[in-house]
Amino acid sequence: MGYKGKAVVCRVPNEPVSVEEIEVDSPGPNQVTIQMEAAGVCHSDLSATNLTMPLPLPIVLGHEACGKVVEVGEGVTGYAVGDKIIPCWIPICGQCSFCQEGRTTLCDDWAKGFVGPKDGTMPRRDAGGNTLNAFSGVGVMAEYSTMHVDNLIKIDPDTPSDKAALVGCGVMTGVGAAVNRAKVTPGSSCVVIGAGGVGLNVIQGCAVAGAETIIAVDMVDKKLEFAQTFGATHTINPSTDGDVVGKVKELTGGRGADFAFEAIGLGETIVQAYQATRKGGTSVNIGVPRMDAMANFPAAMMWMEEKAILGSAYGSGAPKTDIPKLIKLYQRGRLKLDELITQTYSIDEAARAFDDLEKGVNARGVILF
Repeated sequence: MGYKGKAVVCRVPNEPVSVEEIEVDSPGPNQVTIQMEAAGVCHSDLSATNLTMPLPLPIVLGHEACGKVVEVGEGVTGYAVGDKIIPCWIPICGQCSFCQEGRTTLCDDWAKGFVGPKDGTMPRRDAGGNTLNAFSGVGVMAEYSTMHVDNLIKIDPDTPSDKAALVGCGVMTGVGAAVNRAKVTPGSSCVVIGAGGVGLNVIQGCAVAGAETIIAVDMVDKKLEFAQTFGATHTINPSTDGDVVGKVKELTGGRGADFAFEAIGLGETIVQAYQATRKGGTSVNIGVPRMDAMANFPAAMMWMEEKAILGSAYGSGAPKTDIPKLIKLYQRGRLKLDELITQTYSIDEAARAFDDLEKGVNARGVILF
């Protein structure tokens, strides 16, 4: 038995995505099939279409979603038909040294699940019977997806699917970078360079952590308006406000920010975030750069100023426990998810959703199935 349904597929780099009917195999051992209900349109998916992330094509896009279990494979325990699921785009084994340390976003199995389930099976085919790859092994911008059980996170069944989907990447990545990786402190100052979907969640992560000054930086005024909704106390548009580093220092008493976050993925803005950080402060890189991108730092100043430069992937924590906690924060009114969704699309409107993403129209667009 298999499942037929529509999926968003990238076949040719830098060309509009296509919507195709594909076939997805029923789950094999230690696999589960999910019927998707909502999928966020994330910048990382766009990065796959322009080869910023050089994943092999053709590929079913999508890694930020929510759905329900429709079938479980042999050997699966802890999940049943009807369970509400957020796919975890890192297959977390729970056994490697990083998982044992609680840093499951560094799980050694991550590299095994870039284009299909980590067991090596390829359960997706197009109308011609040709194998399709899957973004991060889950390929959830589709009506059906079969994935390894290690990619599953069970959530409260009453959580609205469109809101829950966003926690699967953008919210976990952004809030986690502020809370888990940077460990933002109450009363501190923060600057976030890039106010897209992830950047907005860094901003609200800083707010949840109690930061006093939160500065949002972006070239798009609409994004800066969104940033204020999520907790930014100040905004900077470099095209009209001038030097970002100078403005950040002006807003922080000449010191620079205690914590700086780069959520774009450019070498230039990574350096800019470092320069905007005070002596002894922390600069966190979240954006996904091209594989050949470089960031050049003055080595002597790194020694003299004792700044920390950190990377952060997927919120630098433990998604299988952190994501249910984030949903509880939303249920208690402490985390903004409703405000993130500024446009919804049908799967047939996927090309427009990606175009809007590239133009920076939305805080987050969501495809509803």
